[in-house]
Amino acid sequence: MNFETLKHIYFLGIGGIGMSALARFFASKNVKISGYDRTRTPLCEELENEGMDVHYIEDVNLIPKDIDLVIYTPAIPKDNVEFVHLQNSGIPVLKRSKILGLITQNMTGVCIAGTHGKTTISTLIAHLLTQSEVKCNAFLGGIAKNYNSNLILSKTSQIAVIEADEFDRSFLKLHPQIAVISSIDADHLDIYGTKNAMEQSFSEFANLVPHNGFLFQKYGTPNFGKAHKTYHLTDTNADYYTSNLHVENGTYHFDFHAPDFNWKNLKMVYPGLHNVENAVIAVAVAHLLGATETEIRNGLKTFSGIKRRFDVHIKTGNLIYIDDYAHHPEEIKACIESVKSLFPNRKITGIFQPHLYSRTRDFADDFAKSLSLLDTLILLDIYPARELPIEGVSSEILLEKCTCPNKILTTKSNLLKILKTQPLDVLVTMGAGDIDQVVERIIKMLKPK
Repeated sequence: MNFETLKHIYFLGIGGIGMSALARFFASKNVKISGYDRTRTPLCEELENEGMDVHYIEDVNLIPKDIDLVIYTPAIPKDNVEFVHLQNSGIPVLKRSKILGLITQNMTGVCIAGTHGKTTISTLIAHLLTQSEVKCNAFLGGIAKNYNSNLILSKTSQIAVIEADEFDRSFLKLHPQIAVISSIDADHLDIYGTKNAMEQSFSEFANLVPHNGFLFQKYGTPNFGKAHKTYHLTDTNADYYTSNLHVENGTYHFDFHAPDFNWKNLKMVYPGLHNVENAVIAVAVAHLLGATETEIRNGLKTFSGIKRRFDVHIKTGNLIYIDDYAHHPEEIKACIESVKSLFPNRKITGIFQPHLYSRTRDFADDFAKSLSLLDTLILLDIYPARELPIEGVSSEILLEKCTCPNKILTTKSNLLKILKTQPLDVLVTMGAGDIDQVVERIIKMLKPK
């Protein structure tokens, strides 16, 4: 496909984080952009303000007549009225991952995969490169605070940093020259069926790396029989790791160890112990691509993070409020343990909105174990996303299994009323659904007058 000839692209599910990055990319090429999404979110409003025409009702009459390409997200239901109509329209209809693969096939693809950690790693690598002489383009799965965008463009670099999404096997459409696999925990079993099937998909992704490319994996992930380097937070068996890790005045200090060099006393302000591990692989990749030690040190110190990734909104002497995208048991565990390490001996109240009926069903025991690390749990109803309800699956099953001292089940609409009754010390909101829509209201309620 010759992208240079495109004049008007229509996006089905334009408000998705990956879709909106693609929409912004084509808009930067002076292509007219329009699209549909189910809900008008703040991100959709930003796209409208950038000149894109977005509507929120399934109606084929609202689809422009002059479009020459349709891009859709796999999250769009197959019975969506517009999707069905466009499939039979004669206009090319391509999945987001296919387009991303086509855009980047002639670039140096740096593809970050993993069931969690990939957004932070991708954004960290992109920031380290952008703040260096190397530069890069980046298609991110979150809004990078340093750039207030999920898209970074460079006029000079042919490097493309890409978040490689395992959902629907989308990452198998990419062309990685450098690949990272951060984790392979069971997830998306509605797609894969079994963890073994999911691991097989990651194996296929690893094999996309050419012989002259580079594959990095977190130490302890399955060995796919392909030459690779490993990384870990502190395990000295890995090729890249840290030592002398400690916190001073809210800043992480650590020594960085690589196979052929060691750097003393790197500093990172961005909170979360799991994010120090993410920084380990980000530093390794940025150095491989030509960023200097000085550039990397400065990049780590200036990294502001990603919206909804361990996002600290309030930090006073008697109240901390953090919002996080965590929606898998391992992510929830990492988030809570990072809060405990940063704020020891504080009482932690967690608000969690489960995401997907199938994920809640498949990992109910693991969710309960992770959520039981909290002192108080406020549990919301399941956010269904693309799914219909599953009989017998609800938030109540998680509540029953949780063993934390205090636990409450409530609706999103009643959440603020419940919060007002709680003695809050450290508060964390977690979830990948629409829990983000209450974050600003929580901040407004809790911020000192």
